[in-house]
Amino acid sequence: MSTLPPGVRSDPSRPRSPELCPVAVEFGSAEKPVRRGSGPASRALRAAWFGRAVAWLSPADRRVLRLYLLTRISVWITAHGARWLFPRGSDVREAGPVLAPFQQWDVNHYLHIARDGYFPAGTGPWVDGWDNREAFFPGFPVLLRAVHVVVPSWTAAGLLISLVAGAVAVLALSRTARAYVPEDADGHRTVLFFLLSPCAVFLAVGYTEALFLAFALPAWLAAQRHRWALACTLTALATTVRVSGLFLAAAIAVLFALSARSGKGWRGAPWPALPALPPLAYSWYLHAHTGDWMAWKHAQERGWYREFHTPWEAWSNTWKAAFEGVHTTGYAAMFRAELAAMVVGLALVALLARRRRRPEAVYVALSLWALGTSYWYVSIPRATLLWWPLWMGLAAVSLRHPWFRTVYLCVTVPVSALVALAFLTGRWAG
Repeated sequence: MSTLPPGVRSDPSRPRSPELCPVAVEFGSAEKPVRRGSGPASRALRAAWFGRAVAWLSPADRRVLRLYLLTRISVWITAHGARWLFPRGSDVREAGPVLAPFQQWDVNHYLHIARDGYFPAGTGPWVDGWDNREAFFPGFPVLLRAVHVVVPSWTAAGLLISLVAGAVAVLALSRTARAYVPEDADGHRTVLFFLLSPCAVFLAVGYTEALFLAFALPAWLAAQRHRWALACTLTALATTVRVSGLFLAAAIAVLFALSARSGKGWRGAPWPALPALPPLAYSWYLHAHTGDWMAWKHAQERGWYREFHTPWEAWSNTWKAAFEGVHTTGYAAMFRAELAAMVVGLALVALLARRRRRPEAVYVALSLWALGTSYWYVSIPRATLLWWPLWMGLAAVSLRHPWFRTVYLCVTVPVSALVALAFLTGRWAG
């Protein structure tokens, strides 16, 4: 979600051997425990651990991670240039702080929750000017507070979370792609399309997309291998981060049912119910403070116009905002992007249904329903990051038609740069 100004409203199936576990390396088996420090023995131990950890990654994994790091560097260069070339004010003589470009929009909501809690000093939705922070699920703020213990800067702590989570996500995406798109042998093409997608900047800032995918993609990978306990546990963690975790839970439940009907049996049937527990616990917490079981949903309605409207009303309102001159050109452009993302999502659901990819179709369709029944569309372009069948499908098309890759990159790279620049300079993007 983006707060609008007034008037605009690692492969889990591969077991890690003991010698690859950092705990075992440092404290286990034959090697004598070494006290941490700066001595040669300690440095050698850390070097050995790092070498073994890298060796655990396959060549395909390392190639994907190199691409991931290169795109992170690109975002950081853009952010550094933005604070010099596009300062706030026409007569600025000095660039803003290094991390200032990353302190935008929802980042501040997560910071306030992590630092002050949901209802500091008895404040809440009954106070004028309330920021509706209960609309945001607690997974990211809780982790942010934990990381802040060792990283003094709140912004840097959020960036670190997204950096590590994004690495986990792209590794899981590449491994998932290998099963779906055999021609993309190492998943590199899928990851490339994903990391250069129009809203990819949100994977590199203190937002929830990277963390959600770090749970959701390994969960999906585990579900594909019928490891239901692991899949549903990871999905439960995803539901602490975003309500989209419930859409993933529904898709995994469908996958489980299809697997059971195909002869795999109903063993493990209770597991698909596990992801519902974190949202229920969060609703109970909010009810204890506000008396409202759906306080998070009502906060979204107050702050972001997410009250229910029929799909055709939502489309009509978004169309007016995009094309009838009621907003400035910047906001109108973003509303046009919302419409385009909705069309892409509907086409994706139709294609998945046609190809009998029912679980994936359910996941994307529920996301579209939630986003497409507000007063107008908000954050659909950003939600495309969570639709991994889209990126695998585009990669498959490009492998069959080589010219498609060139067209895709020529279109999305400049769009991605513009969205990144808009966000990093404090404008509404996605």
